[in-house]
Amino acid sequence: MYTRVFAVGLLAGLLAGLIVALLQAYTTTPIIIEAERFENASPVAPSAALGGFREARLILVHSGHDESANSAEASEWAPADGLERTLYTSTATIGTAVGFAMILLAGMLAAGDKITEQSAMVWGASGFVAAGLAPAVGLAPEVPGLVAADLIQRQQWWIMTAVMTAVAIWLFLRGQNPWLRLLAIPVVLAPHVWGAPHVALDAATRVPAELAARFAAVSLAIQAILWIATGFFVGLFWQRIGASADSPDDR
Repeated sequence: MYTRVFAVGLLAGLLAGLIVALLQAYTTTPIIIEAERFENASPVAPSAALGGFREARLILVHSGHDESANSAEASEWAPADGLERTLYTSTATIGTAVGFAMILLAGMLAAGDKITEQSAMVWGASGFVAAGLAPAVGLAPEVPGLVAADLIQRQQWWIMTAVMTAVAIWLFLRGQNPWLRLLAIPVVLAPHVWGAPHVALDAATRVPAELAARFAAVSLAIQAILWIATGFFVGLFWQRIGASADSPDDR
């Protein structure tokens, strides 16, 4: 069982990560490079140049670029544009996809669900809603150069929102009692009523609003593809790796 889970998670994450890494090279990476030109020209709230790791980190925590405390941090090493940046981005994205695959497998096995392409894609879509779409309502994915609230506060709100949204999805889809399904509504709304941390609306930034909006939309689309593609490959490989050795406990 453990060998099968590891093999399926690794293969599914590898293939889904490669597909998304290719998409990133033509979608989010050019936007980030363009935004970094504004960031480097702006004297306001410089960010650490994290190169290719930005894309993969934004998949996990929407507003995850780090504000540096001084100019020394702003000159931190970053992969060079081109092949080096693509390599680092692809490695981080594949690692993220492998993590997603393991989460999906653990969840489906714990729930006792039959693991197929269709069921795993539904779980992947739910993962995107919980970890991507719901947090984006309060904290949209951010390009370099935008002025943002404290990183720790944003991460705490993101974690709270992702967990509560996941609980709400579970209550709504798995709850046998209608009252449990009704409970899902206040649970999913609670983080947004609490409110995500933000800076003042008049905070200075030189990044065009159109560029920031385009990046947020593309990043969410890429994240949805990553979750659903990972789910598809999880179901595909689960049916093919060790299927002949299935036991009643090995779904």
